[in-house]
Amino acid sequence: MGDATPGLGGTILVIDDERNIRRTLRMVLEGEGATVLDADTAEAGLELIQRSLAEGTEGAQPIQAIMVDVLLPGMSGLQLLEKLCELGGGAPPLPVILISGHATVSDAVRATRLGAFDFFEKPLARDRVVVGVRNALRHYQTEAELRSLRARARREIIGESRPMQELVRQIVKVGATKARVLIEGESGTGKELVARAIHDASERRGAAFVKVNCAAIPKELIESELFGHERGAFTGATGQKRGLFEIAHGGTILLDEIGDMDLGAQAKVLRVLQSGELMRVGGEKPIKVDVRVLAATHRNLRELVATGEFREDLYFRLAVVPLAVPSLRDRPGDVALLCRHYLDSACRENGIAPKRISAQAQAAFDVYPWPGNVRELRNVMERVAILSDGDIELADLPLEIRGDDGDDAPAAGAGALVQLGEGAVPPGMSLRAFRDSVERAFILQRLTEFGWNVSKTAEALDIERTHLHKKMRALGIRRERG
Repeated sequence: MGDATPGLGGTILVIDDERNIRRTLRMVLEGEGATVLDADTAEAGLELIQRSLAEGTEGAQPIQAIMVDVLLPGMSGLQLLEKLCELGGGAPPLPVILISGHATVSDAVRATRLGAFDFFEKPLARDRVVVGVRNALRHYQTEAELRSLRARARREIIGESRPMQELVRQIVKVGATKARVLIEGESGTGKELVARAIHDASERRGAAFVKVNCAAIPKELIESELFGHERGAFTGATGQKRGLFEIAHGGTILLDEIGDMDLGAQAKVLRVLQSGELMRVGGEKPIKVDVRVLAATHRNLRELVATGEFREDLYFRLAVVPLAVPSLRDRPGDVALLCRHYLDSACRENGIAPKRISAQAQAAFDVYPWPGNVRELRNVMERVAILSDGDIELADLPLEIRGDDGDDAPAAGAGALVQLGEGAVPPGMSLRAFRDSVERAFILQRLTEFGWNVSKTAEALDIERTHLHKKMRALGIRRERG
């Protein structure tokens, strides 16, 4: 008879003007464990859908799939589908199955273009209904999980810039697969956070996430740490020890700073990736492991392959999906968000009353190139939160960020970022940071020449005095004191 495994569960809305059809579908679906709501018009069905989609509406049941007749009095099933596309921003927010006793090819084509999940013809076959609804509910569940993962990734990976939004999209997409991922980026960009987000977006999220810092483990110990050892395998091995690959069985292991791993250990990692088996140091029997491997590095592995410092075969095994984490310099607009987030966190964690950041201080934060990326920014915000007497002012910022030594403003640090005479630009510096640094250094030089007389400097620069004041505030330039 019907599909016996497993029960449907979920809530389905049936919209049909024929009472017998609604009753038949209710009997079939409730017999499979589903909850069924029904309506005899599209207008009534739309009201139920809107109540369901409105978060926190009391008494609203969460509809997970919709079955709707094409021909209805008043609004048709296809018109309802169009309304749902408007609600969903271009695609229906719930899977929609259209049913019709008089389907035409043009109806089916239009339904497909509008994003209908399926199209049933009357008379309805019981098994076809059960299988189709089960698929629709699975689709709903998958989409709900993706939305949840995206929301979680956005909460943990702070940033609204296009590079960060694209990174979150890639994390969610690759997380749902079994592919190995190579995460590349400068130190301090948050590569471990990306790896954790990939793990959380995977089917392994309930299992262990194990991080290995390959650069921090001495060369002579890395094999024992990764693969474990047997008792007596070497001096000091007084007992058997499981390695980190075994501990991560069923979950995910992050090989952080993989570029610093020596060639001997690389060969053994390669064997584990190829065979799914490892051998403890001093062991005689291979051990099967099921581990998803992620790797991260701030070094250019392709260059290390070219110089023979990294195995080419291991590189291709690890870099199935390469992900690049952008530097903070290449995330326009994100500095202010991160400053606010980490300042609030630092105040909360240290029992300090909430503080604000002045416009001048924020302007200095915005133009600073952040060579240490997000890690440096987090540390700076904790420092200024603790040491400042009140809200964060320009004078509270570290010397390298505020651009002067407090008493000798003309010696501001912008010129140290860009040596104009030699044309040297720090590696990886964005166009915006370069432009702001050059402009800052140029204005400081002119102010120095005119003894910090803003009117004369503005005249020499051929700009309005008020415009120069705005520039100085935006670039964090202070008048010389004393």
